[in-house]
Amino acid sequence: MADGRDHVVGDSRNALAIEFGLSPGDLEQRLPSGRDRVFRNRVGWACTYLLNAKMVERVGRGVYRITESGQEALEKHPERIDISVLKKVPGFAEFRSKGRHREDAGQLLPDLESVEATPDERIQEAFAEHRQVLIQDVLDHIGTTDPQFFELLVLDVLVAMGYGGKREEAAEHLGRTSDGGVDGVIQEDRLGLDSIYVQAKQWANPVGRPEIQKFVGALEGQQASKGVFITSSRFSPEAEQYAKGVRARVILIDGLRLASLMVDYNVGVAGVDRYVLKKIDTDYFGTDQE
Repeated sequence: MADGRDHVVGDSRNALAIEFGLSPGDLEQRLPSGRDRVFRNRVGWACTYLLNAKMVERVGRGVYRITESGQEALEKHPERIDISVLKKVPGFAEFRSKGRHREDAGQLLPDLESVEATPDERIQEAFAEHRQVLIQDVLDHIGTTDPQFFELLVLDVLVAMGYGGKREEAAEHLGRTSDGGVDGVIQEDRLGLDSIYVQAKQWANPVGRPEIQKFVGALEGQQASKGVFITSSRFSPEAEQYAKGVRARVILIDGLRLASLMVDYNVGVAGVDRYVLKKIDTDYFGTDQE
């Protein structure tokens, strides 16, 4: 990538295969799961790591371009750029620390490169890092959608979370243009005991306080007490602070949280592998030892 041009991942794989003199057999070698080829998988992760180290930038789907930081790294390390080099980059360190964060336990897993870790810990860290990368990938794809598709995406997430009943029923309410200043209404539960007003904004720029004020005004006009404002970008600090102080219950969901919900509720993502961790069945052996 040192030439500064845009490079498609597929072309990069071909160039690397030639550079390393890989045989057809090498290229066909698969991961233990059999789901992907080792070479393809490693090139993909190399791109992800360089992207999060801000040494390359993504200029399109599967298209990367070297950055100024990447050029500087090449000058300092012309022979090899690996994890030991990337770990010294603040952005990459932040990316890996997010991957090690266990949201369910609210704690950090140990740095498995500096301590002796158990197999369970290694699996947990690998899973957390993979999830972090997937969320970012989903967020990138959200940013390429058009406003109409974004509204349908929001609908799918809300339905997957249990709101609105069936998708067809929810679709009758969401996505309609309303002079009340909201994009639509969706039922909080399948019995329709309460309604949630929804605003979906497919924006690249941050959502500021004025937009939240308009939404809150629309809620008051509808005599509604609950609203959800969802954007593909993020909210300004002023917008977040304002939403916390209003009488109505207003939930702000930015692009990163939306992507996380999509991963958690299987919207726009698909399972690839499943690993089951097993332990001794103490009842079978008639012992109470763990």
